[in-house]
Amino acid sequence: MAQSETTGGSTKPKYIKVLRELSSLAALAAIVLAARASIADHYVVPTGSMKPTVQVDDRVVVNKLAFGLRVPFTNTYLFSFSDPQPGQVVVLDSPTEEVVLLKRVVAGPGDLVEVREGVVRLNGQPARIHRHNNSLREDLLGIDHQVSLDYGGGPDFGPLLLPPDQYLVMGDNRGKSLDGRSFGLVSRAAILGRAVAIYFSDSALKWENL
Repeated sequence: MAQSETTGGSTKPKYIKVLRELSSLAALAAIVLAARASIADHYVVPTGSMKPTVQVDDRVVVNKLAFGLRVPFTNTYLFSFSDPQPGQVVVLDSPTEEVVLLKRVVAGPGDLVEVREGVVRLNGQPARIHRHNNSLREDLLGIDHQVSLDYGGGPDFGPLLLPPDQYLVMGDNRGKSLDGRSFGLVSRAAILGRAVAIYFSDSALKWENL
């Protein structure tokens, strides 16, 4: 005979209480997973393609509402807020593997883009490359960040006028980055969110905006 408890004059089997508790936990887990899929998440960097800006095993915060609200676990937008812009760091679905990538947007729809020896030329204007505090930096439409042009800067690209809904993404480690110069353009739907900041690096908590 199943054990039961008496509450307010009624008798309820204990397994019903357990099922309700499990249902509540399942609902909470679903809410958390949906939030991570559509609102905010974190990402552990697996490769050095974004060096020296982001190191291997760094952890970054990702704003998945930066460009719109998605249906959880899909690439379908319910609402679009803004479009990815050149210079922004984003996470995206790889077009060739079932992995998530961290890259920098260097050109968007309607942009004329060319890359030579790792240097981006956007709409006829080369991104400004300069040195600061012994580091090489790139100013891409006002977003100033570290960059590496070692190993010849990687493969050249273009010139190409980007069609609607298409973006060119690249790693800051230009000479050692498997990126859009190799796997091609990516769609807006493939871009999952904007990487906001590094929050953990070299075994220590930090906050470094990207």
